[in-house]
Amino acid sequence: MKSSGRKHALLTSALLCAGFALSATGIALAQQYPTKPVRVIVPFAPGGGSDITARVFSQKLSEFLGQQFVVDNRGGAGGLIGMELTARAPADGYVIMMMSASFSATSAVRQPAFDPINAIVPVAEFGYTPFVLTVHPSLPAKTAKELIALARTTKGGLSYAGTGAGGATHLATELFSSMAKIKMVAIQYKSTGAAMADLLSGQVPVIVGSLLPVTPHLSTGKLRGLAVTTDKRWHTLPNVPTVAETVPGYEVVLWFGTMAPRGTPQPVIERLNAAINKALGDPAVKKILEGDGMLPSGGTPQQFGERIRKDYDRWLRVVKETGLKPELQ
Repeated sequence: MKSSGRKHALLTSALLCAGFALSATGIALAQQYPTKPVRVIVPFAPGGGSDITARVFSQKLSEFLGQQFVVDNRGGAGGLIGMELTARAPADGYVIMMMSASFSATSAVRQPAFDPINAIVPVAEFGYTPFVLTVHPSLPAKTAKELIALARTTKGGLSYAGTGAGGATHLATELFSSMAKIKMVAIQYKSTGAAMADLLSGQVPVIVGSLLPVTPHLSTGKLRGLAVTTDKRWHTLPNVPTVAETVPGYEVVLWFGTMAPRGTPQPVIERLNAAINKALGDPAVKKILEGDGMLPSGGTPQQFGERIRKDYDRWLRVVKETGLKPELQ
């Protein structure tokens, strides 16, 4: 018994030493990271909300962590190309992704061969905004109610700009048309920038667009904002009603955040999370985000993960209810 007790004590001591060694290794890794430039995948073309936000945070992460965080735009397939690159990248912290709510939407609609929800892990949320139901001023609709009435009398349905089949803009618009009981026809673009160009020229009349690229054109009158998609009126557009004031129960939030390949060391994730939360407290960053209408959020990887999973489950229900077929997207 004494021999057995000594063996148990030795085993316990060895396990504790191993645990302390792993802990020390993790601390050292976090303190050293990064030792070389970090590739920041943005799964969309330049000019959209994800790209704008990514460049703000990449600059601050470079400043705080002492290595360059280099934005790499990999647009296409509603964000799926950049998502797959991230999922298959080495899980060492030197490839991360800055993404929007299209992550959950694309995963729900396209049902890719790899499992993005589990292959890519949350690091930190930056903040969130509404989408804005926006029209070109040539369209004779000044409210969401008037837009719905116009859509009901438009032969073949009212065209709208999408920024990638299966993305958050696409699903937000399909949810709106389904709940409003109208027909809208998607004209898909490869990027928000391309969609905005045609919207501004009047080639396409409607977009449920990200607040960041839409905002500069609302004050100039080049575009008209009819409604925001959050459950309450947005602080930067106090005179713009919510979609829910016309279509009760409608709500969509556009979040932005950082993610990494599954298996990225936890100390690295925690270091990135701490740096992002620090950036959110930086007056210059806060001024930029608030100027673009974004509410900073931050928080833990776990809190961000809950947001992603909740969004994903919701979009799965929308896909089922609206009859969107993944093979057609």
